[in-house]
Amino acid sequence: MGKKSRVKTQKSGGGATSAVSPKDMMNIISELLQKCSSPAPAPGKEWEEYVQIRSLVERIRKKQKGLSVIFDGTREDFFPELMAWAAENGASTEGFEIANFPEEGFGLKATRDIKAEELFLWIPRNMLMTVESAKNSVLGLLYSQDRILQAMGNIALAFHLLCERADPNSFWLPYIKTLPSEYDTPLYFEEEEVHYLQSAQAINDVYSQYKNTARQYAYFYKVIQTHPNASKLPLKDAFTFDDYRWAVSSVMTRQNQIPTEDGNRVTLALIPLWDMCNHTNGLITTGYNLEDDRCECVALQDYKADEQIYIFYGTRSNAEFVIHNGFFFDNNSHDRVKIKLGVSKSERLYAMKAEVLARAGIPSSSIFALHCSEPPISAQLLAFLRVFCMSEDELKEYLVGEHAIDKIFTLGNAEFPVSWDNEIKLWTFLETRAALLLKTYKTTSEADRSLLEKPDLSFHFKIAIKLRLAEKEILEKAVASGQAKREYFQKKLEEGAPLPKYEESNISMLENSVSDSKLPIILGKLEEADETGEQELKMTEALSEVNAGGDVLVNGDSKQLSGTNTENEETLHREENAKTDDAKENVEEITECNKVAEGQS
Repeated sequence: MGKKSRVKTQKSGGGATSAVSPKDMMNIISELLQKCSSPAPAPGKEWEEYVQIRSLVERIRKKQKGLSVIFDGTREDFFPELMAWAAENGASTEGFEIANFPEEGFGLKATRDIKAEELFLWIPRNMLMTVESAKNSVLGLLYSQDRILQAMGNIALAFHLLCERADPNSFWLPYIKTLPSEYDTPLYFEEEEVHYLQSAQAINDVYSQYKNTARQYAYFYKVIQTHPNASKLPLKDAFTFDDYRWAVSSVMTRQNQIPTEDGNRVTLALIPLWDMCNHTNGLITTGYNLEDDRCECVALQDYKADEQIYIFYGTRSNAEFVIHNGFFFDNNSHDRVKIKLGVSKSERLYAMKAEVLARAGIPSSSIFALHCSEPPISAQLLAFLRVFCMSEDELKEYLVGEHAIDKIFTLGNAEFPVSWDNEIKLWTFLETRAALLLKTYKTTSEADRSLLEKPDLSFHFKIAIKLRLAEKEILEKAVASGQAKREYFQKKLEEGAPLPKYEESNISMLENSVSDSKLPIILGKLEEADETGEQELKMTEALSEVNAGGDVLVNGDSKQLSGTNTENEETLHREENAKTDDAKENVEEITECNKVAEGQS
């Protein structure tokens, strides 16, 4: 059953510091909350703000040294207890075991041959930690009064986890004791390690994650110390930043959406044992069986005895893996780089372009992605760029011309160019835009590859360098692809080649095709868009009643279950002011690209 455990005060370094007065701690907490709730910094000042927030957090951590809690024994000591607990509560435990692997660390290893699509793992609902079980726990009273906990399920799960960890009689203790004591997400990076990501496209998400976590901690520290319904929580005497960072990281790396018992809604859950599986390329093979009320996982492929059993976390970029899961996945076939694009409202043709985009179901300003595959752009981004580069006459064709409504469906189809000139412009724009983004990096790809050969790099340094290198490689491919496409369409124009003839009958082909490049744009999902809107609305509404100016935000990501759509859900909140500034910055950044594109007409 493994070594018996108990919660104890952490002993690290020189041991616990002398007692800190509640007033002194509350003053620092208030300063942190105020700093984290201030407007977004001016462009170029993000690192400075990050360092200032981090400095306050480190002051708090220093005063809390020795107050965090850990378990006696190592994580590995508790795996037998986890397996026994799982078996006692109706989970499958045959055919696999928990093992330590050289590259990925702990994972599931087959103890017998398992066939592809064979059901080998199931976990009943009663074993899951969910938002619903949080409501029915010691946290329930505070949950019923706090709008932040109600609005943000993953924060509720984080506190549920902390409360249960502090309870020696918790039903979930055999699971909680097997969770990592720390993680490899940027929340755990040293300042110097984060500095290696400073020029990466993903750096703003890293800053947001840290700022939001610090803001959440400061807000809930005050709640725990002052709210009458928090008095019975086992956190009042010891709620450290390190404890909260651990809890949000545990949730961030493991949370999933599952249906509620009635099947009418979805809720967030931690799924013991199943969350030991590591990631590989493939398809989603986990779903929820409402009839048997359990999570079920079938094998992604054939596994021989002693081989590691993998699952597919979903079509995530390496930026998402690093920020939300704490690892970099080599040969990620779904890797991509976010790119902000928008039509300037000061442009003469803005109204016409915005209308065509609206008819296609695409916003006039959004976050898209450049992909590692060929072509590097999706049907949605192709449609946006075509409209972005349209002349006035071309815009009129798609607004009031013959078959104008039907032609909207062809915007994302590579087989139906608007014109050769339009194709030249859009690929020139993409080539120039990607080249400009490459110039923002402080190191070359060759320099990063050389750095990775150093044997003494820490794990965090290594994944930081890998991430920025992967971004550059995607941008380099986009430059090469843009150049090749531009030259191809230039040749078509010079040859006077006829455009592929559009026929009304093509619409049926577009609607019935499974190819992303042929999907009607208006029916497709803008997969690259930042989907924080709904979460931000909830947060804004909650905070308008709770703490004006002291908003507490959420961070995290989910492994995806079959039938749940969490793929691009970003639970990192971004302030509306930051979005406005980003949009302005984006317009400025693309001005030069637009001039280049226009120069090809």
